[in-house]
Formats: sequence, structure tokens, C-alpha cells
Amino acid sequence: MKTWHEIRSFPLAIRLLLVNQLGVNTGFYLLVPYLALHLSEDLGMSAAVVGIVLGVRNLSQQGLFLIGGTASDRLGARGVIIAGCALRTVGFGLFALGDGLPVLLAASVLSGLAGALFNPAVRAYLALEAEERKAEAFALFNVFATIGALIGPLLGSALLLVDFRVSALTAAGIFAVLTAAQALVLPARQVAPTGSTVVADWREVIGNRGFLAFALAMVGMFTLENQLYLLLPDGARRATGWEGAAGLVFLIGTLANLWLQLRITTALKKRGSRARWISAGLVLMGLSFVPPMAMSGHDNTPDDLADAVLRALPVLAGALLLHLGVMLAQPFVMELVPGFGRAELTGTCFGLFYMVSGIAAAVGNTVVGWAMDTGERTDTPWLPWACCLAFGLSSAAGVAWLHRRRVLPARPTSVPATA
Repeated sequence: MKTWHEIRSFPLAIRLLLVNQLGVNTGFYLLVPYLALHLSEDLGMSAAVVGIVLGVRNLSQQGLFLIGGTASDRLGARGVIIAGCALRTVGFGLFALGDGLPVLLAASVLSGLAGALFNPAVRAYLALEAEERKAEAFALFNVFATIGALIGPLLGSALLLVDFRVSALTAAGIFAVLTAAQALVLPARQVAPTGSTVVADWREVIGNRGFLAFALAMVGMFTLENQLYLLLPDGARRATGWEGAAGLVFLIGTLANLWLQLRITTALKKRGSRARWISAGLVLMGLSFVPPMAMSGHDNTPDDLADAVLRALPVLAGALLLHLGVMLAQPFVMELVPGFGRAELTGTCFGLFYMVSGIAAAVGNTVVGWAMDTGERTDTPWLPWACCLAFGLSSAAGVAWLHRRRVLPARPTSVPATA
């Protein structure tokens, strides 16, 4: 009830962006987790070609976040959001209609470019529109994103029983509806000129060493959050011997998010510095991998249902702690990002933040993947869990050090909304 009242207290634009994020995550996770399976099994492509298609999509998104953020500042976030949703509609539609490599590569580029456009633009719009209530707005944003991340895979797995193309067309349809909704309902904001060239804007933001250090420190948050789709589901399946156990990882997080996210953010907003809660969240995210690490050596088949439940508990406890850590840290991280630069460069700040931290997290995920393979090969199953613990604690230490050096913004900036 509190969450519903908080949603209604925000203006229409923010409520629409919350629903937009629910749709974005639903459409994305409906398709992308099953794309590699479609390419390899349905189309018979080699692992190398599958890697190229997926890598092009990821590179198109991660490498162009700065472009999307700058476009948001100079052209207006509304138009960039609409363009991004429209491009993803086309990209996902091509995945349904094309079997050849050129078409699939085009689909990957368009889908990645779409994310690079609307990801920073949505956050810039939200930060500017929410003014002093950024933390609460981003907390609700996290709730809607988590719900979409649960609905998407469930719907995708059901549609996959029919055909992958049905899944792809459904995802494209979701983005088509989002495109129309933004075009019809999302109000336009007046674009404030930055007063300099694009290169000068980039130089200003990139030259902020404290901001770059903060983005790099977030490698732990992004890397560990990605383990909700890699290490934790794998741990749940290994512990129970049941493929469906991976779904419990998403379910427990979604329920916790709905119940606790806004309460946590509201309670902590006026108690202590933002850095304190970001660091605490990162520590909790790191510690969340300790319970499953303790059970990582038990890969044999459970004796019965009771044994499977007992083995699942450490992994589910870890998933819950990881979600709680994200709930602690993420809204305040998003709240701080605009404070590193001028209001006119809010989109550029978000674009650079996601580009730097996203690339760093990609490296982090590679390390975790290496640790999973190495642990399997050398009979050290605890290794990937220990790596994640180290990521969380290292990132927390980095944020605490930046706070002691007074690098982080003392207070989040408040930007008046314009028509």
C-alpha cells in the first residue's frame, strides 16, 4: 500500500517511466536469455558465430552509452527514449524474421544501440523530473525493473514452447506499445543548452577523475547483480538437482523488492551519508555469496525433497541478501550520479557512468566465469563465490575511500523541472 501511494504521489511522467521500465525488462528478458539457444540449436550456428552475434549486441550497447547520454542532453530525453524503444522494436522484429547472419548482426546492432539510447535518457529524465525525491524515484524504478526481470523469463520460457519467433515478435510488440505510449503521453522537457561543443562536454565529464573513480568502484555492484542470472541460478540447480530451482532465485528477490525497497530507501534517506549506505549495500552484496559458498561442494543428487529444500536454503538466502544489498545501494548510487556534473550534462553523466561501469562489470563477469570453469576443473567449487565476495568488499572499500577523500557529492543536486 505504501508503494502504491508513493507511486501516485509522483507526476504522470515518472509513473509512465516506471511502467516503461517494467515493459523494457519484460521484453528484454523474454528474448535475450534464449537467444543463444535459438542461434545454436534452431539455426545450427557454431559457438563462435553465436558469440559474435551476442558480442555485437553487447558492444553496441556498452560502447555507445555516452552517445545516448549526450543525445539526451542536446536533443531532449523524451525523443531519445522514443527513438530507443522504436529501434529495439525493429531489432527484436528482425530476430524473428531473419535467419541469415547479416540480418542477425543488424538485429544485434539495432537492439544494442536502442539500449544505449534509452538507458541513460530514461535515468536522466527521471533524475531531472524527481528533483529532491530522486532516491525514492529510483527505488521505485528498481521495483518495476525487478518485476519485469521476473515476468520476462517466465513468459519467454512459455512462449519458447511454441516457437522462438513468437517470443521475438511478442518482445517486439511490447516495445512497439512502449514507443507509442512515450510518444502519446510522455511530456517534453525544455532542453537547456550546455554552452559548449560535444567534445568539450565529454572532456568536462571524462576529466572528472572522482566521477570516473566512482564509476569504476561500482564494478562490484554491477558484477554481483549479474550473478542473479549466472552464478546463483547455477548454484540453485546444482544444489537441488532441479532446473526450476533457478526461478526461485528471481521470485524471492521480486517479493522482497516489492515489500522492502521503498521502505528501506525512505528510512535511510535522512540517516547518514549516501556513501555509508552504498558501502553497506556493497558489503552485504559481497557477504551474500558466503552461504552458498559453504554448500558449494555438495553437487551430488539430493536424497529426497527435504534434502533438496535444505540444500536450496543457503542459495536462496544468498539471493535474498544480494537483493537486499542492491536495495540498499542502488537508489543512492543513481541519486549521486547527476551530482558529479552540471544539470545540463545529466544524460552525459549517466551515459559515461554506464559505459565505464558496464565495461568494468563485463571484465568482472569474465573473471567470475573463469572462476566457475577453474573451480569445476580443479575441484575448488568455492572459487567463484569467493571471487564475488572479493568484488563486493573491494567495491565497498573503494566507495568508503572516495567518501573519506571528499570526492563524492555532499548532497544530491536538485534540478527544477521545466515544461
